[in-house]
Amino acid sequence: MSAVAERPGARRSRPRWGRLPAAPLSLAAGAAAWELIGHLAGVSFFPPLSTVLERLVDITSEGMILGSLADSLVNLAFGFAISLVAGLAVGVAMGRYRKVEAALGIYVYALLTAPSLVFAPIFFSLLGAGRGSIIAVVVMYAMFVIVINTASAIQAVPAPLVEMARSYGASEGQVLLRVMLPAAAPMIMAGVRLGVGRAVTGMINGEMFIAVVGLGHVVTEAGGRFDSAEVLAVLLVVIAVALGAVGLVQAVDRRITRWVPKTTRGN
Repeated sequence: MSAVAERPGARRSRPRWGRLPAAPLSLAAGAAAWELIGHLAGVSFFPPLSTVLERLVDITSEGMILGSLADSLVNLAFGFAISLVAGLAVGVAMGRYRKVEAALGIYVYALLTAPSLVFAPIFFSLLGAGRGSIIAVVVMYAMFVIVINTASAIQAVPAPLVEMARSYGASEGQVLLRVMLPAAAPMIMAGVRLGVGRAVTGMINGEMFIAVVGLGHVVTEAGGRFDSAEVLAVLLVVIAVALGAVGLVQAVDRRITRWVPKTTRGN
């Protein structure tokens, strides 16, 4: 038995490593593992991280990244904006009105489960080898997950909230805008976060398939030369774009749902 008893309520100090943020530690460990495996494997298709970063610096200085990145961000922004507006509108209609859900539900679920890239040749034929086709692919990837999450969120709003608003004389528009949407906001924003991740996937896949603009075009050309370092360098840029887009949506989410208790919101 220890000579000095610990005082009630006294907090044990955490080790210093436990105070460090988890994300930087995870990234550092992943980078170290990539570098080590790349050197030990000694294969051309998996170069070390240092080699990939050197290649990224080279192609950036050559002007290949910034221009392509700008094109990809335009594709992503337009595609996700269309997905967000259409997804929220259709999702709210499906969640609020059973007849709309019965009419559109089968199409929404079918298009969600179908491989989105198979529609690329159709868009290519209709819209040509340009930005419109890539934006259409982004919409196919991102919109339907937003629709389904939004519809589920609206349907999950407690009925007593709606009944109380009705008892105070609220119109249908007021019930929807002032009661149902705020109550459903956390779940809707979860769908938006999923949608933006799928939008980045649609962006790069559409650009790789159509291969006319953007980062996907750079990846396709590098893959044709079997330049693994350049492919992985562009992949790092795509990951950075995805993390930035998700971070932006999370910031908007925190602002919209700041009234939700942290234990309920999960962040």
